Amino acid sequence: MGGALGMSQMFREWLRKVGSGTHTHQDLSRDEAASATRQMLLGEATPAQIGAFLIAHRIKRPTAAELAGMLDAYDDLGPTLPDLGVPLVILGNPYDGRTRTAPLTVLTSLVIAAAGRPVLMHGSTVCPTKYGLPLIQVWQMLGIDWAGRSLTALVKVLEATRLGLLYLPDHFPEAEAMMIYRDQLGKRPPLATLELMWHPYEGVAHVVSGYVHPPTETLIRDTLALRAVSHLTTIKGLEGSSDLPRNRAAIVGFGEPWSHLVLKALEHGLGGPEIALQPPLDLGQATGEVLAGRPGVLWEAALWNAGTYLWHLGCCPTLAEGLAAAEVAFQSGQVANHLEILRGALARSPVL
Repeated sequence: MGGALGMSQMFREWLRKVGSGTHTHQDLSRDEAASATRQMLLGEATPAQIGAFLIAHRIKRPTAAELAGMLDAYDDLGPTLPDLGVPLVILGNPYDGRTRTAPLTVLTSLVIAAAGRPVLMHGSTVCPTKYGLPLIQVWQMLGIDWAGRSLTALVKVLEATRLGLLYLPDHFPEAEAMMIYRDQLGKRPPLATLELMWHPYEGVAHVVSGYVHPPTETLIRDTLALRAVSHLTTIKGLEGSSDLPRNRAAIVGFGEPWSHLVLKALEHGLGGPEIALQPPLDLGQATGEVLAGRPGVLWEAALWNAGTYLWHLGCCPTLAEGLAAAEVAFQSGQVANHLEILRGALARSPVL
């Protein structure tokens, strides 16, 4: 038996192991999880098998070894940026976006890049299960469109501006094709957890992973340890993103041995309620006000995020100096100028 039929027969073994029930299911090995993921991404498993596997695997709960294997398959089949000779900060956020709170990731990434640290984001278009505001649309509000660029063009822009967004529909259509299962199942399958820790880069990566539930943080740590990622930061962020909250303590995990920082915006004069994403907020206008150095609805949240990242990433020796540096970066026009550099680099970048 060969071809697609033979591959789907092989997939039945993985499905049997994860879907045999509460007391009899078995975890996959790392190699088995990689094989199963490859078969899903390549369409060698049937749609019925893929849907059954994803929901059964969610019910079983993935292990670190299984997620490491899934990331191995992403390495094999997906895009990987070449080593640029510098560490790359990779901001891991849920692809299904934001529905309740205003995203600060774009502003934060601009400040980090303007300070000299390269940043890579990755994401998709509006997608299940939340169908929230994705990062690519926030960038589009600023006149930056990452869609329709080749991987080669993305690398050139990243080299020139220290910023990049790897767009799944363009750069990894096999993974984008899995979105239909998220929609039809109505739940995030374990594949969605990869969004928080995928690092498509051959060089040294500092992975920043957002999360909501503490067990997810442990799973991220254990998975990336298996993949020899030595630079990891976890953020108990807004809606599972890498954005720091202001109305509660921000919990930041990092280091060896692993430890947590508990940071309170209120202690630095930047506390307050989270900014609701719904009207009357005009996110594009509010983001533009920050870039112009004008205090507005997003000002304190932007300073809190950007300043904390500048400190945590080693651009400033203390948190207070990081917050001050972020304010200067916005008010001096440094961040707005970097955005213009990015616009120019993308204008010169060919579209697919």
